[in-house]
Amino acid sequence: MAVTAALLSSAGAREVETGHAVRSYCSQARLYPSLYQINTRVRMTELSRILNRPAILDDIADQELDRLAMDGFDWVWFVGVWQTGAAGRKVSLENAEWRREFQELLPDFSDQDVCGSPFAIRSYTVHSDFGGNPALERLRARLNKRGVHLMLDFVPNHTAPDHPWVQQHTEYYVHGSEEQLEREPENYTRVRTSTGHTVLAYGRDPYFAGWPDTLQLNYANTALQEAMAATLESIAGMCDGVRCDMAMLILPDVFEKTWGLRPPSFWPNGIQRARLRNPGFLLMAEVYWDLEWTLQQQGFDYSYDKRLYDRLRDRQARPVREHFRADLDYQRKSARFLENHDEPRAAATFPPGTYETAAVLTYLCPGLRFFHQGQFDGLMKKIPVHLCRGPVEITNPDLRHFYDRLLSCIRHPVVREGDWQLLECAAAWEGNWTWDCFICFGWHGLDRSPLAIVVNYASNQSQCYLRLPFEEIRGKRIGLRDLIGSAMYDRNGDEIRSRGLYLDLPAWGYHVFELTAEGDY
Repeated sequence: MAVTAALLSSAGAREVETGHAVRSYCSQARLYPSLYQINTRVRMTELSRILNRPAILDDIADQELDRLAMDGFDWVWFVGVWQTGAAGRKVSLENAEWRREFQELLPDFSDQDVCGSPFAIRSYTVHSDFGGNPALERLRARLNKRGVHLMLDFVPNHTAPDHPWVQQHTEYYVHGSEEQLEREPENYTRVRTSTGHTVLAYGRDPYFAGWPDTLQLNYANTALQEAMAATLESIAGMCDGVRCDMAMLILPDVFEKTWGLRPPSFWPNGIQRARLRNPGFLLMAEVYWDLEWTLQQQGFDYSYDKRLYDRLRDRQARPVREHFRADLDYQRKSARFLENHDEPRAAATFPPGTYETAAVLTYLCPGLRFFHQGQFDGLMKKIPVHLCRGPVEITNPDLRHFYDRLLSCIRHPVVREGDWQLLECAAAWEGNWTWDCFICFGWHGLDRSPLAIVVNYASNQSQCYLRLPFEEIRGKRIGLRDLIGSAMYDRNGDEIRSRGLYLDLPAWGYHVFELTAEGDY
């Protein structure tokens, strides 16, 4: 199966280590960690077919976890472990637009392939199909033994239609009128409760129609805020961190824009309570609309960097380079990715050649390095979150080999813990504008040889001089060895500090140079 192949691929021909060697590799928190996202439902379906019985979390093999640790992953995000319900699945089955999408993806589609969205949560208890809370506790212990942390979901904006609060605490939800239901049927629904029928709002953001398999929580209600803070506190006892779905939707300004109600701020108090329960608890925000810094300031450890993804996808060097001029404190808290369950597959978005170059920039800059199930195999088809099965796809061995080498670079100590800076380029000769096509990084510190990541992010051949400011190369004969390719050069350290390193790269060319002092000049 593709997921298994992806996890196995990066180990390559290495013998997989076990025991203390694996545990010690990731035993310390990293300044720049790596995260791997797994679609739990799809993974369980794959294992069920292999085992010829329903699989639970205990069936994820130790060998698979060993390889995650060996590949350098500090975090594994298991998407969708929480209990969902029949109401959400019913909406997924009956939505005509979604159903057409399912049928296009899976030629042999059947209703059994639909599990419902994992973000339409009925209860923050582990799904009974996966072995319940005890199975998750055992999985977390097995991951932690290897120095890998467990990340789960927190969906603050909405619940499933059959969440117990719909009957017990209708006041926790945003209500609507019969007039609103008639005028905006895409945003409201009539719900039967223990006290009769009432109109409730679907969960949504202010720019799109509501998600019809969810109901909107009302953060202007302080009792709801207390209940959600208690929920987050409870989750903090079950895992090491959470990815918060659409975290910006409950910011006071955004909530007021959407619903005309201004709530008190939730995140500072909610995060404080979670960390009282679990002092090392980590929170990553899914966030858009240039609100990333806002959520970082409210206590999030990381926020999605969708802006970098968009600029890389547009394939223009200057906006990407300017993006890296942001304050380093902000960049350190940015989650960098090329795909996830919300985005199209990277192999289907970035043309061959361009893809690898975008990956070098994404994953060798500062921040959290965020990878997605199937990414290493070059899978092309995005799996809707409503499905528990993906299509069978042909894997791309060349891309898998590339990721083996890239992961090796990411595991380099200076890339994990060192000092990063954006490097400046100059024209190779007067009138040569192609210097503007380069994006270059430097990594140094830890008493290690510095690295220079050089990228020509353009469809044309480009030249420049790159000044390398590393003090440790002064007066030395320097060997440059490409850690991701085969290039090797010798240069005068003083010359490349002053005039610069001459670069002449083909379209979408890149190197990851390690600079080693090989003697005095």
